[in-house]
Amino acid sequence: MSVTQAKGLHPRTQAVHHGTRRSQYGEMAEAIFMTQGFVYDSAEQAEARFVESGPDEFIYARYGNPTNRMFEDRMAALEGTEDAFATASGMAAVNGALFSLCAPGDHVVAARALFGSCLYVLDLLAKFGVKLSYVDGTDLNQWKEAIRPGTKAVFFESVSNPGLEIVDIAGVSKLAHAAGALVVVDNVFATPVFSRAVEQGADIIVYSATKHIDGGGRALGGIICGSRDYVRGTAEPYLKHTGGAISPFHSWIMLNGLTTMDLRVRAQAGNAEEIAKAMQGHPKLQHVGYPGLPDHPQHELAMQQMGSGGTMITFEVQGGKDAAFAALNRLKVIAISNNLGDARSIVTHPATTTHQRLSDENKAQLGITPGLLRLSVGLEDAQDLIDDLKQALGN
Repeated sequence: MSVTQAKGLHPRTQAVHHGTRRSQYGEMAEAIFMTQGFVYDSAEQAEARFVESGPDEFIYARYGNPTNRMFEDRMAALEGTEDAFATASGMAAVNGALFSLCAPGDHVVAARALFGSCLYVLDLLAKFGVKLSYVDGTDLNQWKEAIRPGTKAVFFESVSNPGLEIVDIAGVSKLAHAAGALVVVDNVFATPVFSRAVEQGADIIVYSATKHIDGGGRALGGIICGSRDYVRGTAEPYLKHTGGAISPFHSWIMLNGLTTMDLRVRAQAGNAEEIAKAMQGHPKLQHVGYPGLPDHPQHELAMQQMGSGGTMITFEVQGGKDAAFAALNRLKVIAISNNLGDARSIVTHPATTTHQRLSDENKAQLGITPGLLRLSVGLEDAQDLIDDLKQALGN
């Protein structure tokens, strides 16, 4: 039995080997199949393939590709789902997961605390006749009141962007499934390393592979994980006809990212915990937010759900936007950017970048204040990052 077929392997082993497809040349590294089309031996074979393609039979790169399929198989194995479909970006995954699922008149319940582009996709759903209800994602009573018989789906970030609120996947899933609704989870901040979303009740999991999966800031990509019926029967037709498929080259980058993801993410999370502890009580900070700290409102849930505080920290700088900008501009090691999950540490001012389109009222409701900074912790030495933050804040 080959390692790609063996059952019960550790996720770190699966992330290196699962789903590998080798050509007749027996290459060690995954091959990049840079082709948009595929050749058939006969007209009859072409006809048969358009009726039903086998697991290693391809028609057109927008529908599927051997390199993309390796990435999909590997991610499905890591996430514990039957199948997966790779997309051009994380937002293509969110859009594809929700738009392929919903029709005018359907009802969706979503957490209020979401990435700005996710909120935009939900606004689009509403324009096309989908009925939306928004709740405080941390309050199971609000989920219970909002979910009703006939609700099509619930949608939330397992760890919210940027406020780091933890949603109880198991609790929300129980309520959703009782009403016949599917559970769609954006799991980016939890990462595939700390994810147990399927075990906790999620039906559909989406990732921006651009983040921790790549881990090097090199390429855009996304992926939708779920049952085979959903992925191939619902998501794939929507994505292949609307053009949201990933590039084979980007899939190849993601495959290489997966080989070191477990090591990287655990090291980043270790750095994040060390930094959060060191920055607690700093005189220039009103608050340090990190799920791994005991004072986080959902600390116990974070430990149960992920077993880690993750790689993200928030800081509330005293003095609002001016003080936050001054600190950003004094940083020497940490980069100012709006990406996250990179091997390099990155800091963002959400109120003026990722969530700038929200009204002041909505920002306040989500805790996105003028002084809030979101730090994605990288692989640098933790003490160097602590020293950089302290000097930027004026010690």
